[in-house]
Amino acid sequence: MRGPVRLPLEQLEPYLLTLPETPAPLDWPGIFGNEQPVEIEVGCGKGLFLLTASLERPDVNFLGIEIERKYQLFTANRVAKRQLRQVRLVCTDARLFFRDYVAAGSVQAVHVYFPDPWWKTRHHKRRVFTEEFATACTRVLRPGGRLEVMSDVAEYFAVIAALLGRQTALRPVPALASSATYRTNFERKYRQIGKPIYAASYEKAAGVPATDGANPQAASLRT
Repeated sequence: MRGPVRLPLEQLEPYLLTLPETPAPLDWPGIFGNEQPVEIEVGCGKGLFLLTASLERPDVNFLGIEIERKYQLFTANRVAKRQLRQVRLVCTDARLFFRDYVAAGSVQAVHVYFPDPWWKTRHHKRRVFTEEFATACTRVLRPGGRLEVMSDVAEYFAVIAALLGRQTALRPVPALASSATYRTNFERKYRQIGKPIYAASYEKAAGVPATDGANPQAASLRT
């Protein structure tokens, strides 16, 4: 069977974000050409969430971060075919991107679905979720902004929940309703085989420091 038709790179370039060499907060209206709110997906993979969300909410700009170039281009191909002008893809490390290129309080939502668990103990330092990343997610969210997380690994999800529970500016909230049956390809795969899925949603409160390490509250596991 033939694979999907691949568009030439010049047709993908409008959807590919190239970062400036000198780190500085990005100008969202300049990038997207409008004043719509921005949501970021960390690890967009093959782009199912970005496609579904951007079609469902055309009044929101979406940025997908993907560390693998082949998946950035794969998703850009899908986005370009649908001419989803409010989507951009960047190939980089999300931890560095949040630190160097995203202004505080400039993002409406951050989505982190099925981050790599890096199973071996000696590789845990490669996990995207660390104390620093949890703080970075909180910093970039605007007041009332949301952080959505999902994992199929109970141990890793418990670590994520504990890290986010120490962010005093975040509070657990009910998940948002969506018409999408599955948010990502991983969710579709795991639900079809009956594997447990753990998910949590958080909201950033107004007028609270990003973190002071004083709140041990952890999000509950939900399937």
